[in-house]
Amino acid sequence: MQTLLLEKPGQFNLIDRPEPQTSGPGMALVRVNCAGVCGTDLHAYKGRQPFFEYPRVLGHELGVEVLAVGDGVSNIKPGDRCCVEPYLNCGRCIACRRGRFNCCTSLKVLGVHTDGGYCSRIVVPAVKLHRSAKLSFEQLALIETLGIGAHAVSRAAIEPGEWVLVLGAGPIGLAVMQFVKAAGGRLIVADISPQRLEFCRKQVGADHTVDARQTPLEQVRAITNSDLPTAVFDATGNPQSMHDAFGYVANSGRLVFVGLFQGDVTFRDPEFHRRELTLLASRNATPADFARIISLVEAGSIDTTPWITHRAKLADAAAQFNVWTDPSSGTIKAMIAI
Repeated sequence: MQTLLLEKPGQFNLIDRPEPQTSGPGMALVRVNCAGVCGTDLHAYKGRQPFFEYPRVLGHELGVEVLAVGDGVSNIKPGDRCCVEPYLNCGRCIACRRGRFNCCTSLKVLGVHTDGGYCSRIVVPAVKLHRSAKLSFEQLALIETLGIGAHAVSRAAIEPGEWVLVLGAGPIGLAVMQFVKAAGGRLIVADISPQRLEFCRKQVGADHTVDARQTPLEQVRAITNSDLPTAVFDATGNPQSMHDAFGYVANSGRLVFVGLFQGDVTFRDPEFHRRELTLLASRNATPADFARIISLVEAGSIDTTPWITHRAKLADAAAQFNVWTDPSSGTIKAMIAI
């Protein structure tokens, strides 16, 4: 089967690998119909992704069809359309025993720590498949991205009417925005791209947008009548942005880091204590997040139509990564047809 392999930063090779033929107990063989291109994939291509080794088959945002199931599988059957929860957890560690599978101590993510879905067939644990009879394969491939946002917003426990600032209007930031709006937060978005800010106003319904190139803190103060937002999400994965994010949070507020980078984040401790800030990390999503999001998309409460701005076939995808990583391309979400 054709497989797109990232040999090293900046170098893909389209290779041929044997197709997996069977699935063992508790496992499922699936055909990958499409794969979303995540920020993780783009960072790996650029050599900036933490917890990553080369060579690697990328791809963890997947819309798949079930081909065969192993013994003991009852939640899915051949022919089902599913999204993949790509977080392979051990089930035994302290996090798993507490139901926090998303931050298992030995977590392996498809397409990051182990080979993913930039190929036609893969075998995955059946419990990691979430089916839908209504959604298209492209919609299913977007569920994992939305899950990142849903989980981050649940970590912050957004209250109706509070000012919420999202730093970064890439796919992860957009996912956060969807659930900030669903929770009733008043949404401010900051980004350096005028095109992305326009998208947030027209498609997401942001209450205010801030050009991060022009005294953004002053703009945020003006919007909030100098109070500052009580919840701030940094979805940039940019070290300077993450360092500066502490300065946007109101006294008693919460700062959630959704993006990450390879390095240390520092802050001034007296200011952190004076304002009694809460700092939260958000990693991946939970099975409950996947089930909830599928229901919301099926009901039309979340419209995924505007998200996909670029498409490519697997054989052509390697040549497109330089385009998709260029901020001027206007890429919101690229989708690869397998």
